[in-house]
Amino acid sequence: MKEFLIEMFDMNQVANIKMVSALKEITSPEEGIRHLSHLVNCQYKWLDRINVFPETSTLDWWEPVYSLEEMPHHFIKSTRQWIIFLSGKSEDVLNSLVHYTGYDGSNWEVQLKDVALQLIFHSFHHRAQIQMMIKFQGFQPGFIDYIGYKQKKIRSDLITPDFF
Repeated sequence: MKEFLIEMFDMNQVANIKMVSALKEITSPEEGIRHLSHLVNCQYKWLDRINVFPETSTLDWWEPVYSLEEMPHHFIKSTRQWIIFLSGKSEDVLNSLVHYTGYDGSNWEVQLKDVALQLIFHSFHHRAQIQMMIKFQGFQPGFIDYIGYKQKKIRSDLITPDFF
C-alpha cells in the first residue's frame, strides 16, 4: 500500500502541475486557480491536522490562493512532505488510526491510508471540475488520465504476433 500511495501522490503532483500550465492558457483562470490552491492547502492541512493533534490546525482549506507562478512550488513542496511522511511508515502504521480535530471541534479518527487516499481522490474530483471550466471557456482540456501517467510507447518492430 505504501508504494501505491507514494506513486499516486507523484502522479497527482504531475497532473496538478499540468493543470497549472493549462490555466495559464485560458482567459478566466481564477476559479481554477482557487481549486488548485485548495488542493495544495488540503495537503498542508491534513498533514498539519495529524501532527498537531490534539490541537486544532489553524490552516485553512481555501486560503491562501497561490499565483500560477508559485503553485508548482507548493505542489512539489506539499507532495514531498507527504511522500517523506509516508516513506517512514510501515504497512501496519498505514492501517492504524490517526486522530485529528475536525471541522466541528470534535476529535475524529481514521486510518492513515484513508487520509492519503482522500487527498488523492479529492484531487481527481477538483481536476475534473477544472477540466470542465476549461472546456466551458472554449479550450481543449489536457490529457491527465492515470493511464497517460503509466503508459510508455513502444516501437512497433518490437511487437511480435505471439505478444497478443
